[in-house]
Amino acid sequence: MTQEELLQKIEEAARDEVTRFVLTEKGLTTLPPEIGQLSTLTQLDLSGNQLTTLPPKSDNSPL
Repeated sequence: MTQEELLQKIEEAARDEVTRFVLTEKGLTTLPPEIGQLSTLTQLDLSGNQLTTLPPKSDNSPL
């Protein structure tokens, strides 16, 4: 998954106020700070990726 595709999915999920967001086996190594826009999340599935870092918490991020 490209960074652009990921950002688009995050934008759509934020707009739809999803509570569950699944990004399994997408080849991700990092998450963009925009993931913090998903303030209604109760479940985030990132299994099957190779994450090495997480974005810093922003002042307006609920995560």
